[in-house]
Amino acid sequence: MKTIKKAFPVTGMTCASCARTVENTLKGQRGVKSAAVNYANASALMEYDPKETNLPHIQSTVNSIGYGIITDDAVSAEDIEILNLKAYRRLVTNTTLAIILSVPLVVLAMAGMHIPYVNFIMWGLSTPVIVIFGKRFFVGAWKQASHFSANMDTLVALSTGIAYIFSVCNTLYPQYWTNKGLEAPVYFEASAVVISFILLGKMLEDRAKTNTSSAIKKLMGLQARSVFRIRPDGEEEIALMADVKVDDILVAKPGDKIAVDGIVIKGSSYVDESMISGEPIAVAKREGSKVFAGTINQKGSFRFVAEKVGADTLLSQIIKKVQEAQGSKAPVQKMADKIAGIFVPVVLLLAIATFILWVTLGGEQGTTHGILSVVTILIIACPCALGLATPTAIITGVGKGAENGILVKDAESLETLHKITAIVFDKTGTITEGMPEVVDIAWDADTNKELLSSILLSMELQSEHPLAGAVTSFFKELAIKPVDIKSFSSITGSGVTALYERNIYFAGSMKMLESMNIKIPESLQTKAIEWAGQSNTVIWLSDQFRAVAAIAVADKIKLSSHAAVQELQQRGIEVYMLTGDNERTAYTIAAEAGITQYKAEASPNDKSEFIKAIQARGKIVAMVGDGINDSQALAQADVSIAMGRGTDIAMDVAKITLMSSDLKLIPKAMSLSKLTVKTIKQNLFWAFIYNIIAIPLAAGALYPINGFLLNPMIAGAAMALSSVSVVSNSLRLKWSKL
Repeated sequence: MKTIKKAFPVTGMTCASCARTVENTLKGQRGVKSAAVNYANASALMEYDPKETNLPHIQSTVNSIGYGIITDDAVSAEDIEILNLKAYRRLVTNTTLAIILSVPLVVLAMAGMHIPYVNFIMWGLSTPVIVIFGKRFFVGAWKQASHFSANMDTLVALSTGIAYIFSVCNTLYPQYWTNKGLEAPVYFEASAVVISFILLGKMLEDRAKTNTSSAIKKLMGLQARSVFRIRPDGEEEIALMADVKVDDILVAKPGDKIAVDGIVIKGSSYVDESMISGEPIAVAKREGSKVFAGTINQKGSFRFVAEKVGADTLLSQIIKKVQEAQGSKAPVQKMADKIAGIFVPVVLLLAIATFILWVTLGGEQGTTHGILSVVTILIIACPCALGLATPTAIITGVGKGAENGILVKDAESLETLHKITAIVFDKTGTITEGMPEVVDIAWDADTNKELLSSILLSMELQSEHPLAGAVTSFFKELAIKPVDIKSFSSITGSGVTALYERNIYFAGSMKMLESMNIKIPESLQTKAIEWAGQSNTVIWLSDQFRAVAAIAVADKIKLSSHAAVQELQQRGIEVYMLTGDNERTAYTIAAEAGITQYKAEASPNDKSEFIKAIQARGKIVAMVGDGINDSQALAQADVSIAMGRGTDIAMDVAKITLMSSDLKLIPKAMSLSKLTVKTIKQNLFWAFIYNIIAIPLAAGALYPINGFLLNPMIAGAAMALSSVSVVSNSLRLKWSKL
């Protein structure tokens, strides 16, 4: 039996360290060939051998370390989405209530020292924040401790827990300090404010992750739920998709989603395959043509035989590839979490060593000074500034991006964007406008242009061909009025014909005119050859004897494309173009945009493989697209960028969306990324410098020299000041020029 590769939702993770713990646990199981746990979308992409292990055993193992993995196929994506939404709403409630209780705590700590029973009031206000709203941090810290590890949860739990317990003890037994001539210190406000700040950061992080499953959900929404099937007796019946088998004969009616991959055996139509090919022009289908699941039939009706069903269809394969590309990405390794694994044990060891030194060498006040120093170290080493360093910069950077029409949905992509060394553009709707339109028209000499324009408009108004819309829009803008034509008919794959005042007129391709032995004037022929060299599609209008007009229809390149490509190349970035279009069109559009490297006639899988090949050369790749057919490649890329006027699915898969079609926003987004990362590094630098200076002071390093011992109250103020400095530095991003 072959191995099975599948993505499973994981629950209970609170940070990247959690993802690392689950991943290492899965990798250590017999029968598991590979595992990649993605904290960003809370999933585990796992390949396992069902002969050596089974899902219940894997689930039990993950549960034993304090996390959950959903392996039951009966649990739908909608069920998981509902669970995630409930968890997010609970976090929002907890954050809001924690902040509401923390505000009066800060006020009391600053101005309420002489209020009767003030410590008991502060105890009452802080307890819900610590015990109820901050419970997740203590649970997370315990999970890490049980595996001899540490993360941000550990830092939060230690600092707030020690400060809270120390304050409770001093509230209940203040005489320990008063007997020594000291005022019993309490730090209820410090513990509550830290919990509130970190909860706020978690809320913003979870908010950015709420839509990670929506792309897959919308891709699945393209799948038909039922289909018309032909019974053996020749009658139609409605069948559920689960009951459709290979070789079943199915019916596609106007407006239907194609249910499965198959081959047309009767009838003809045009099918919108933009979700597969990315091209806006519908494809003619006749006997022998292939059709694909998820594409949309237009006005005609046809029968087709099922060739691939269920998980074997092209659409299902795209869904699977998107899931794999999203799940196989390495989990986000936040710098603060990495350092926390070393930082926390070091702080604990320093605190213990400080206490021992004070008791041993401190004389009569050694024990008292030792306790004060330990508490001060634990308070001043609070990770508030460390925890705020990244999220405040990201929040400000995201806001700055929104002001400039750059919607960032993923902090990791914002951090990575400035490091890209290659960028891949889809053609249609990205480099080009994505809307076919008439770009030129040539008339034969001595023709009644106005009348012929009216006749052509009338014919195209009745045509089902997608290019007809470009022609009708063109003539409507010229205020041309339709005429009453007769005997209209469509010649599939060639064009249309109609009768007007006893004259027959044809509108369509060169193939149609050749089949009718219609003469083409040399002037129009020359013009058509010129247009073909520019990759324009030519529509011909003729009477029954000769061609009277040629119309060039094209999907024009955006005005911003060449300038954007040039700027990216000046930054030393390799630029590529991918398209499902033909070689000639691809070459022309790439040349106009200033791109020398491109691939034509590329399927969704080809696009994804193309990006993989560039990544294999060590390049950091960004993909820019706007169609469903780009979603697989967008998910594979290191940074995914969608055009705001593209499909919802491309925008959901992509982590960065350009809210306009202006490609010059991409260099701006790169500048934003560079500024944001620079701010994050500055914040982390100041956060750690603060600790490097503050911890020795808290331990009493200056006491032997000048008798200075840092008061825990000053430690709390210093902790708050470090947070203010980090936030203030992040806010500078607002006034930076991109």
